[in-house]
Amino acid sequence: MKALVTGGAGFIGSHVVDALLTAGWDVCVVDDLSRGRREQVPAAARLHVVDIRSAALHDVLGAEKPDVVLHQAAQIDVRRSISEPLLDTEINVVGTVNLLQACVGAGVRRVVFASSGGAIYGDTSVIPTPETHPALPASLYGAAKLCAETYGGVYASLYGLEFCALRYANVYGPRQDPHGEAGVVAIFARKLLGGEAPVINGDGTQTRDYVYVGDVVAANLAALEQPVPGETPFAAYNIGTGRETDVNALYAMLRDACGAAVEAQHGPGKPGEQRRSCLDASLAAARLDWAPQVSLEQGLRATVDFFRD
Repeated sequence: MKALVTGGAGFIGSHVVDALLTAGWDVCVVDDLSRGRREQVPAAARLHVVDIRSAALHDVLGAEKPDVVLHQAAQIDVRRSISEPLLDTEINVVGTVNLLQACVGAGVRRVVFASSGGAIYGDTSVIPTPETHPALPASLYGAAKLCAETYGGVYASLYGLEFCALRYANVYGPRQDPHGEAGVVAIFARKLLGGEAPVINGDGTQTRDYVYVGDVVAANLAALEQPVPGETPFAAYNIGTGRETDVNALYAMLRDACGAAVEAQHGPGKPGEQRRSCLDASLAAARLDWAPQVSLEQGLRATVDFFRD
């Protein structure tokens, strides 16, 4: 069986590639290397340096003819989606539609799509938030992810392309980029290990559901195997821990893991940032037989060890 991973040179995607190879899949990767790193793609996986928005993507899928596609490539920065909405839409919506069309042409059986739980639901008082909650994105990034899911559902209905959206909570772990705006765990860990004071946006009482990358990888592999229920082969699952942690508490845990004595600084809040986000993943437990295995304390220690090394 052959799998194609978009964004397979990036943070989550490279971990997915590793797990697929370990499980015995034939793996190819599509990544434009704008954020991904070539050295994170194992030699056993074929790398195609291609933008998901390009016509060349159709040539790659036509030549590789994968059975399944795991779509991890994305513009991931919520703040950038607000400052550059057209770019965000081009990558996260148009790029996804281009991929879906290429999948139909290549005879792909299933697409597993990296969506976003917190960004799709927006601010809500229903914590943890289930998939049945209305989708009310607070950011353009969330709107784009929801739009891409909608396209996936239509492609499932029109062409029978199995489409499974995994609505990630805040993913963290080894290989996360500590230099951008996204990825608070990596950013804080790198600064603390370097003796710098991280900046917390706003008062730090905003909450998130932090899920370890290894658990997210396990959800992707589970989504490849389980049948998609319903007449239309479309499904969406929250992938989170159900544990709500505010940024101040996260910082204190990371400071302890790093053995640092640096006090955090506080800056202004950022536009489009939600106050609370935490996901109910009971549907994934029931249908995918998936549940997170790594506690936040364990995951933070593993992440700090990676950056320390």
